[in-house]
Amino acid sequence: MTTTLTPGPATAPSPAPAERPSAVTPADLKNAGARRRARSSRVKLWVGGVCTLLVVLPVLLASVLPLPGPDEQDLGARRLAPFTDGHLFGTDQLGRDLLSRVLHGGQTSLMIGLLAIVVSGLIGIALGAAAGFFGGWVDTVVSRLLEAQLSLPLLLMLLLVVALFGPSILVITVVIALAQWPEVARLTRSLVLVERGKPYVSAATVLGLRRTSVLVRHVVPNVLSQATLVVLLLLAQAVLLESALSYLGAGPERPFATWGRIISDGQDYITTSWWLVTLPGLFIVLLVVGVNLLGDGLRDRTRRPRRRAAAGTPAATKTEA
Repeated sequence: MTTTLTPGPATAPSPAPAERPSAVTPADLKNAGARRRARSSRVKLWVGGVCTLLVVLPVLLASVLPLPGPDEQDLGARRLAPFTDGHLFGTDQLGRDLLSRVLHGGQTSLMIGLLAIVVSGLIGIALGAAAGFFGGWVDTVVSRLLEAQLSLPLLLMLLLVVALFGPSILVITVVIALAQWPEVARLTRSLVLVERGKPYVSAATVLGLRRTSVLVRHVVPNVLSQATLVVLLLLAQAVLLESALSYLGAGPERPFATWGRIISDGQDYITTSWWLVTLPGLFIVLLVVGVNLLGDGLRDRTRRPRRRAAAGTPAATKTEA
């Protein structure tokens, strides 16, 4: 006996659940990223400012603080540990107060670094702007100079020049400035190349302004803020170069005490008197980290896109019936 199967009613497939639109829009993601970058730049500025002030303020006030002279010797108080007999940083191998030597040595190191970045900034901005704006043989000459100098070993070149002309403050300042101007010139040249193609340059030329006047009065002010950031970052490099030269014995002649010379004099006692090397090195580290964070924070601020005056959709205009 056979049984027949009767087909039942067809079941309709259940409809797929409708996708709910996301509440997060691309504008929200963009604003979140902008706020995150703004928060990061604020943290960099605060940390960098604190680190820099911890070094710069005591150095500037070294002559006012109640400290013994940086060259006053007390052979009976040699290599005292920190916080001993009123010496906050201890004493060195000749009984001189280490804090006084570090602060007064910082004045020399910072003075050389500041003068070097001012000179290198002026040279780099002038040559880079001329190369990017005029082009032609000016750009060729400046570019070849950049390539020739960047191909030379930096520290060996500095040591050679100091050996030829003597380790004076003027010579070291000029040498560091000449070693750093290519970085400023490269950035300035690229920025001026971008500005040169903008309509306001063509409009100024059509109005009859001389090209030199357009460069000095209009183009350079527009790129000066970004070029200044690079000059600020070069301060840390200038202090490191001066410390390296002083450590190798090619720094300013005595009686000038610099951070590099203090570290060089105390390296023979590093196993028994750690503070002779560690504390001056800590000042260098704080300054370098602080200046770099300040430069990064300011660069992030300049790259932040401008907020629009009004957020959301534009209001609809009313029409009269």
